[in-house]
Amino acid sequence: MRVAYVYDAIYPDIPGGVERRIWEISKRLAKRGHDVHIFGMHLWKGGSIIQREGVTIHGICRSYPLYKRGRRRIFPVIPCAVRTFFALLNEHFDIIDCQNAPYLSALAVAISSRISGSSLIITWHEVWGDYWYEYLGLYGSFGKGVERILARSSKHVIAGSETTRDDFRVLNPVHDMRIIPNGIDFAEITHTPPAGMKSDILFVGRLIWEKHVDVLIDAVSLLTLQHPGIRCIVIGDGPERLNLEMRARKKGVNENIVFTGFLKDSRDVISYMKSSRVFAFPSTREGFGISALEALACGLPIVTIDHPKNASRVFARGGCGVLSAPDPVDFARKIVEVMTHNRMEGDICRLKAREYDWEVIVDKIESYYAEVQRA
Repeated sequence: MRVAYVYDAIYPDIPGGVERRIWEISKRLAKRGHDVHIFGMHLWKGGSIIQREGVTIHGICRSYPLYKRGRRRIFPVIPCAVRTFFALLNEHFDIIDCQNAPYLSALAVAISSRISGSSLIITWHEVWGDYWYEYLGLYGSFGKGVERILARSSKHVIAGSETTRDDFRVLNPVHDMRIIPNGIDFAEITHTPPAGMKSDILFVGRLIWEKHVDVLIDAVSLLTLQHPGIRCIVIGDGPERLNLEMRARKKGVNENIVFTGFLKDSRDVISYMKSSRVFAFPSTREGFGISALEALACGLPIVTIDHPKNASRVFARGGCGVLSAPDPVDFARKIVEVMTHNRMEGDICRLKAREYDWEVIVDKIESYYAEVQRA
C-alpha cells in the first residue's frame, strides 16, 4: 500500500505522543514493504524531502513555534493548510491517515483527497467540544464549529482511546469508529537498564497547563513535611517550565524536584522510570497518555487524576495505580498510599502494557487500512 500521514509536527524533531505514534507506525509499515510518506513542517536542515528508515518525509511548509503563551498558535496553521492541500492534490495514496488537529489542515486534506481519489482516514486523539470556550473564549465557537464539520468529513475514523470515541459520538452519533491506541516498544523497554539517579516520584510530559504539574509541586511540598528527603524528577519541557521552576522555589522544594528538560533518547526516560517508585501524572486532559503506558511497562504504578477528559485513567485500573482528585492534598495522599502499602504488582503492570506493543498495534492498523482500501 502507498500510505501518507499528515501532521504539522514530525518526530523526533518535535517530541510528543501524536508525533511518536506516526513515526513508530510508519517505520514498521515501511519495514513490512509499504510505501510510507509523512507530510509536515520542514524542521530539518537540507532538502525538503528526506528518507529515514525507509520512510519518505516531506517538509511542505516552513517551521513555526507551535505554542505562544502556553497555547497552540492558530494563524501559522493557515498557510500550512494551504500548502498541505496543494501537496496532496496531485498525489494518489491508497490511504491518507490525517490527524484531526490542526483542524484546518485536516479539512484541507479532506478536500484534496476527494479530488485525488485517495481514501481518507482521520485519526482523532482528542475531542474538545465545550472546552473550546475555555481555551479561546468567545472565539471558541469557531473552533467548536470547525471540529463539528471535521467530524463529518470522512467515513473512516480512528479513535486513540475509548474516551475519544465516546466524545466523538457527541459530534457524530452515527459514526462507527475503530479504536486503535498508541503503543510501546515492549522489548526495548524490557532491555533498558535502570538509571543511576533514583527518585521516589517521576513525571514525564509536556510542561503545559493541562498537565497540572503545579498540583504535583504542591503535593511534594506537603510530602516534605513528613518525608523531607523525598525526591521528584520532572522530565519534559514546554511553555510552563519557567513558571513551574519558580513555583518549586517559592514552595521551598527546589532541592526536592529536579527538572531535566526534554530527553531526546527515549531510553533515558525509560531508565528513569525503572529507577523510580511511582509515576505521577496529574493531567486532566489526556487523549491517551503514552508515558503512563511506558511506566506500566516498567512495572511502575501510576497516580493520575480522575477526570472524564483524562484517557490515561484506564492505565490505573486493575491494581496498576490509583486515581486522585485534582487537588494537591489528595494527590499527596495517593502517592503515599502507593509507596507505603505497595499494593501495585509490577508483573501485573507489565502484563497489561504488553498488550500495547507496537507490533500488535501495527497489525491492527494494517488490517484496518486493507479493509478501508477494499471498501
